[in-house]
Amino acid sequence: MMLVSVPVATYNSVDFIIETLESIYNQTYKEIELLISDDFSTDGTIEKVDEWIKQERVINRFVRIEFIKVPANTGISANCNRFIKACQSDWVKMIAGDDILLPNCIEDNVKFISENPDAQIVFSQVRLYQDTFEEKNFLKTIPKSFPDNLMNPSFTAQDQYKILLIADRLHYSPSFLLNKKAINSVGGYDETNRLVEDYPMWLKLTGTGIRLYYFHKETVGYRMHSKATNNNGQDVLIKPSEINNYKIRKKYAHPHLPKLQVLDEGWTHNIALLFKNMGITRKTKVNVSLYKLMTVYLNPFFYAKAVSKKIS
Repeated sequence: MMLVSVPVATYNSVDFIIETLESIYNQTYKEIELLISDDFSTDGTIEKVDEWIKQERVINRFVRIEFIKVPANTGISANCNRFIKACQSDWVKMIAGDDILLPNCIEDNVKFISENPDAQIVFSQVRLYQDTFEEKNFLKTIPKSFPDNLMNPSFTAQDQYKILLIADRLHYSPSFLLNKKAINSVGGYDETNRLVEDYPMWLKLTGTGIRLYYFHKETVGYRMHSKATNNNGQDVLIKPSEINNYKIRKKYAHPHLPKLQVLDEGWTHNIALLFKNMGITRKTKVNVSLYKLMTVYLNPFFYAKAVSKKIS
């Protein structure tokens, strides 16, 4: 049986980390190496993890356990590089310290890669929940149907790269399984952006010819809550992740995109900053309408793009 590494990225995850660790403990797949990489938590996460991994049942469950700690906060990308380096398996299923693996997650992924030997990066479905993993708080599964754009089986890595240049379409990123050698082949994660680790990686992988694979089955539970780093609350109009994503797109995507699209994204970004600075961040009907008015109807580049597309 193949060894699979499951690293958990933690930062002030005290309210959720035990549920995450128990979901790994309860995997149907047995050959698992557990790593926890903490990015200088100050809320008691470290103490909770230390206590949990000392249990005899936990020690006996895993092939190996390693708890990585650092003396200062470094950001998500650096944390990813840290635990990937520490993994002793070629196959890595990372998870955030506030999410869970569904019981068959590792088993289903191992089955897929055994049937698809060319696959190096694999995605699957994600179940979204609000605050807790109770059925009453279940929101939806993404993607709901088999993707007919980015993950179309007929698409090459270059096709996927071109699509990703337009926008990040991988809203089910928490599901992915990676091959350590593939990640290392593109230089690992970009540590210059502390909060956005995944989008640059998808561009680097597909841009160098590594295709993204997908199988249509739920494997991960994703928790939306107010304490999340990217604050993915449903009632938030301007999310911190959107501001950070623009910086990433400016570096990785804009040099390869038409000028009008770059100007269009710049306009929307500036409006988002305006709303943020004015404190207009709640997703009310008035704020949503105002935001659409300013980013679409009053956006000159929106119309210029439409005219350019029609002419071409």
